[in-house]
Amino acid sequence: MVKEAVLQSEKRPRFKDPGFALENFHIQNQVIATEWQVQVGKVSDTTEEDSPSCICLNLENLKCFETVERQYECWGVIFDNCLAIQPSNPAFPTHSGLTMLMGSPESGSLEVTFLHPVNWVSALVTSSQRLVLSAYDRDRQLLNQTVLPSANLANSDSAITPNALLSVAAKDIHSVTFSAFNGLFTLDNFRFCA
Repeated sequence: MVKEAVLQSEKRPRFKDPGFALENFHIQNQVIATEWQVQVGKVSDTTEEDSPSCICLNLENLKCFETVERQYECWGVIFDNCLAIQPSNPAFPTHSGLTMLMGSPESGSLEVTFLHPVNWVSALVTSSQRLVLSAYDRDRQLLNQTVLPSANLANSDSAITPNALLSVAAKDIHSVTFSAFNGLFTLDNFRFCA
């Protein structure tokens, strides 16, 4: 049985490519999380005991150029070197809504720490160059990596479309980093599953 809780939004985000539809990720429980919520109701009543609980962060309540750190702490996520933006550069289109995340003030990197370990992390990314998503355990040992092999800016000759899905899966992920080595990149639809 599939149960889904959608908070703050009546629409369930969908990727344009049907192969990336949420149903294909076997996500049993997903919550669309907003930064102002302070209590999380447990999503339950599933037939499987260890079906994953997934959270997709709703970025629309963030102000443009707001430093993002502990706004989603109640959802178990802390950001470092992160800024909310509403891009005016058409090379970095949004996927849903107006607000996205960007590595800043130091360009080219963004780190996310989970207060409770997760097993899957994803985001839609647009980058000016090669981008690496790395997952780490509690001791900062590398668990897994995924690479966007080249830039995927809109209106470029890239074979990769903007807002490409990058995901990483491993047991007990405590943090992830997005690294574009001094390049610029944006994140949309940041999602993680326990």
